[in-house]
Amino acid sequence: MGRTQHTGKRHGLHREIAGTIGLLTDEHDFTVMRRYRTFTFDDHETYLQQVEALLRTLADEGRHTTVALFDPEEYASFCAETGLEPDTPASRSRFTAELASTGATVPYDGQPLADLVPDLVDEAVRQTTWEYATTLLAGIGACASCGEDIGRAAFVRASELLVRVLDTAAPGDRHLVCSVATDTEPLLAVLSTEGDTDGTTRLDETEALEFTTVLAAGIATDNPGGLVMRTSGNGTTDKVYGWRLQGGGLQPLTEAEVFDAYCTDIESGGLIGPESGVDYCAPPDLGEQDPGTVHRH
Repeated sequence: MGRTQHTGKRHGLHREIAGTIGLLTDEHDFTVMRRYRTFTFDDHETYLQQVEALLRTLADEGRHTTVALFDPEEYASFCAETGLEPDTPASRSRFTAELASTGATVPYDGQPLADLVPDLVDEAVRQTTWEYATTLLAGIGACASCGEDIGRAAFVRASELLVRVLDTAAPGDRHLVCSVATDTEPLLAVLSTEGDTDGTTRLDETEALEFTTVLAAGIATDNPGGLVMRTSGNGTTDKVYGWRLQGGGLQPLTEAEVFDAYCTDIESGGLIGPESGVDYCAPPDLGEQDPGTVHRH
């Protein structure tokens, strides 16, 4: 009788264990992993079906599971650094456990894998962008003339500008996009806020931090960039307007410029059809800006 009770308690604990599954989202990464003898799947489609079935089973058992983006190159580097044999399930489990705390993950809430994968890829891109922008700011160093840390000053400046942008916007929900050119590809950050009836603004602090970091990277490097915002309110027409990054500040875009910025695909450069019932307009005045706040080398 006592043994049965202990077994039941262990089963109860089993249901309370959270887990992480490392997912190979594309065919190329899957093919790379097939070089390992202990990775026994033959085709990507079957692999995805098996992963989805496992996720559903765990959910039916009441288990909370997150899905992490499994990158074969990062896995190989991890094994080399830690001295693990890469061709073992145990090593893959160790790497997946590492991803649970440091990598891009999304929770499984019963959604189809076809819906989860794009969210996981977006999360990975978002995390990589923030890490790159953070590293960029940290590596710029101090101003040659005054000794001020350029990255830190740019972040403070970006924070001030974001507050001004939100404070001057009409009441309602806001969707902001900041893009900054780099030597490789643009840095892109998105921030969505919700306006309450009492005038307060609710936002995700992590999103705000990442957005501010990308904006600061543009300020610190003086690279081309811009910020576009869409506002939505009850009973009012959606408005779209924006600014370009220039001289450590934000300079307003004209109606034609914001139309071009909002209706151009960032990745392909192709045109996107404008939405009906949307007002592409000049932005509100942000007040006096001091472009000399951020010193550079």
